[in-house]
Amino acid sequence: MMKSRSIFQLLKPGIPKRYLLFVAALVWTFAGSMLLIRGELMIPNDEQLVWLKLLGSLVGGICFFVFLFSKISLKHSRRIINMEEQRPCLFSFFNFKSYLMMTLMISMGILLRKTGIVPLSYLSFFYILMGIPLLMSSFRFYYYGFRYSKATENLTEK
Repeated sequence: MMKSRSIFQLLKPGIPKRYLLFVAALVWTFAGSMLLIRGELMIPNDEQLVWLKLLGSLVGGICFFVFLFSKISLKHSRRIINMEEQRPCLFSFFNFKSYLMMTLMISMGILLRKTGIVPLSYLSFFYILMGIPLLMSSFRFYYYGFRYSKATENLTEK
């Protein structure tokens, strides 16, 4: 007997979990790259000691990755791999809380850039500092996407 499906199930853009890891990787790559590019474009041409500020952004970005973003990307990877549905929704690479956090961070970045509350010369280095861990985190999603069978062995909750 054929199982009836609701209209929502028929319209849901479901994809295999492995591909969901690649979607997450692409989104994180896009966000990190966009922040790095915007940050670089906002650096004034006559900036004094720009190399020192860039070095500070690099060190800060790596610290953010090690102490925060690596845990977040691992949590999302584990959540995706352990989803009960074999074809979850295309947009389920984040949970609701993460979508809310992303919306607030994007809004705050735009607000700070458009209002001039923080001078662009300072904001540029903050953009770079945040772009580095986002881009680095995307590599975890790519890794687990390419090594999906190994990832399911290591990250599956027992």
